[in-house]
Amino acid sequence: MSKAKVVNLAGEKQADVTLKKEIWGIEPNHTAVHNAIKLINASLRQGTASTKTRSEVRGGGRKPWRQKGTGRARQGTIRAPQWAGGGIVFGPKPHRYKKKMNTKESTLALKSALSLKAANKEVIVLKDFNVTSPKTKDMQKMLQDLGIANRILLVVHELTDNLILATRNLRHIDLIEASDINVYDVINAPQIYITEEALAVIEEVLGYER
Repeated sequence: MSKAKVVNLAGEKQADVTLKKEIWGIEPNHTAVHNAIKLINASLRQGTASTKTRSEVRGGGRKPWRQKGTGRARQGTIRAPQWAGGGIVFGPKPHRYKKKMNTKESTLALKSALSLKAANKEVIVLKDFNVTSPKTKDMQKMLQDLGIANRILLVVHELTDNLILATRNLRHIDLIEASDINVYDVINAPQIYITEEALAVIEEVLGYER
């Protein structure tokens, strides 16, 4: 049975919450996690690398020398691949690197990532989390009270203006909505701090049997 401690904004432990076993306590499928991370990384690639073929390189319309009688190899254009400044053979062309993954596998990958974090006691639930000030120094004071000094993933129910403004200059805080949680951010985070409302959303969505 997976559990996570619940702390208030002063960093004091309030209780332990039991996490849903079918989401936070499954046997991790490492293949699904690997495939999900590959999919996310591939989707970030622009795919704009491009080289010119011999037909696209400028110039070289005239035969450099006559076909016979010169003692040199016959050439049709100075823009052939063997010439300096010529076209590129089998060079990169713009294309999409995106991969596909079905819903069942992507859900399994996310549950596996969450289960790995829960098993390593890297999930902490925040009680009564509310940011009323847009100032970074106020957020730093809150993080100091929580004992947070290293990089974390902060999962909230909703991104408010105050929260976005207060955390945007803090490089060690990765802020995300519960509806946007993904395998890459979960695996990449040393610790996950999640609000009670965000936890309820995740368990409701992932707990739905498809």
